[in-house]
Amino acid sequence: MDNIYANVDYDKSVDPTHSTNQTGPRSSERRFHGVFCLGLLTIFLLAGLISLGVHYHVSLRGSAADLSSIKANLTERLQASDDLDRLKRKLSSIKANLTERLQASDNKSSSLTEERDRLNSSLTEMTKELDRLKQKKMCPAGWRMFSSSFYLLSAEKGSWEKGRQDCRERGADLVVIESSEEQTFLSEFIKKDTLYWIGLTDRDEEGTWKWVDGTPLTLKNWRTEQPDNGLGDPQWGEEDCAHIGPYTAEWNDMSCEKVMYWICEKKA
Repeated sequence: MDNIYANVDYDKSVDPTHSTNQTGPRSSERRFHGVFCLGLLTIFLLAGLISLGVHYHVSLRGSAADLSSIKANLTERLQASDDLDRLKRKLSSIKANLTERLQASDNKSSSLTEERDRLNSSLTEMTKELDRLKQKKMCPAGWRMFSSSFYLLSAEKGSWEKGRQDCRERGADLVVIESSEEQTFLSEFIKKDTLYWIGLTDRDEEGTWKWVDGTPLTLKNWRTEQPDNGLGDPQWGEEDCAHIGPYTAEWNDMSCEKVMYWICEKKA
């Protein structure tokens, strides 16, 4: 055991100065390297910060420019929107004004139309009254006016030729019926139970009826199954002259020698 302790004591006798006091050249070199690395790290960090700052500043300037451009664009659009609104309001005002004028024009036109209709109605009445006055003033005694002619119912009887001669002496002739209106007038003018010669004959050519003024027959108002020229019966003779009545204003052919009244017509 003495030997064991002796060995222990021997190992502890190592010089303590050698283990704790290391201030030689290697220690100084290590310190220099540490300081150098720290300096480089600081420089790198500073450079990085500067780079970030420059990048941030540039980015900030770019963002500011973009924001300025956006702001100008929005301002321009808002200005255009305001101009459009003003234009819309102006157009709306013009439209309303035109609508009002058109409405006024329509009302005025309607009023003018009504006034024109009233004037036309008054003119028609005045024309009728004038015709009545002209008829009263111009019509010879016993004659009646229709359209542009005077008509007379004879007071005596006679043959077709006698009736025509009487009318001619009055400056007229046997009546020539030219329209359905004139036919209607005569149907109201004659006495219903009386026969009247009219200016229609086929004496020149059998079956070809003509008016005394030479115009061909166009309007026809023959009684049923007429004219029949007496069916060839000698009792009736040649039926070459026409008359109207009785009771209706339909036409019938009759012998020109038969005795009846007649209707004269002369132009006004």
